[in-house]
Amino acid sequence: MHTLICGSIAYDNIMVFQGQFKEHILPDKIHVLNVAFLVPEMRREFGGCAGNIAYNLRMIGGKPLIMATVGDDYQPYDYRLKKLDLLQTHIRHVKDTFTAQAFITTDLDDNQITAFHPGAMNFSHQNAVTDATDIRLGIIAPDGRDGMLQHAREFHESGIPFLFDPGQGLPMFNGEELLDFIIKADYIAVNDYEGQMLQERTGRALESLAKETKALIITKGSQGSVIYTDGKEIKIPSVKPKAIVDPTGCGDAYRAGLLHGIANDMDWQTIGQLGSLMGALKIAERGGQNHHFSQDEIDQLYFDNFGSRVL
Repeated sequence: MHTLICGSIAYDNIMVFQGQFKEHILPDKIHVLNVAFLVPEMRREFGGCAGNIAYNLRMIGGKPLIMATVGDDYQPYDYRLKKLDLLQTHIRHVKDTFTAQAFITTDLDDNQITAFHPGAMNFSHQNAVTDATDIRLGIIAPDGRDGMLQHAREFHESGIPFLFDPGQGLPMFNGEELLDFIIKADYIAVNDYEGQMLQERTGRALESLAKETKALIITKGSQGSVIYTDGKEIKIPSVKPKAIVDPTGCGDAYRAGLLHGIANDMDWQTIGQLGSLMGALKIAERGGQNHHFSQDEIDQLYFDNFGSRVL
């Protein structure tokens, strides 16, 4: 059976400015800002939460099924997913739109200016969870607002357990809407900052929110992660990466570990550790989908870090 991955397919356009923004953005002229940056370096990465999660889940032996909306410029991504043998049955082309994409300019101090165009992602509600078959588990990752609301309702009404991962989409929802997501979902995953925002918007502490779901997972970067489940707090250590190159997509890699563990009825300590390992493998490479490991390699790395086998 498949894991349905509802979320974005996107391109990440990453540019490097060989200088410092502070030398060109004058504080006393911020109200009439008009600057241009020469960016001799640029690369385009395949991204989007659904694409990244599916990529990682496939790597560890899962069966992801992507549900997303894309635009007229989708062809390069289409070719990539075919090479990766990832099903595109529920990837919908929305005519006269662009595939969602981020334009990220970084200076030599690692400051970033980012513009994000949602494009076809705004039409994610044109896909329905009920169109997919042979689904055991699902995830709602950042996507169009209407689509996220609709897909949560459809998962819930269909009796399909799902993980709610609001990510950067969290600010689109008020406290009442977020609480409704939490009540409908079986599992919640947020980073430390998003967890704080979740508490502020719902007016409820994490321990209280955890009682509404089977597990609430909080990731804390290099400090590891915490899983609240059955009234317990399980602390997951971080895995030391080979190198710290680019955090883009680390959360998606972690969530792939969660999904694989849940789908295979692993205990929460093992699930969290697998997620931690996947995040560490990703951070050593640029982009969200440039790390390559066989299942045997991942299994050995898990053994090296935790003393047991997982795949």
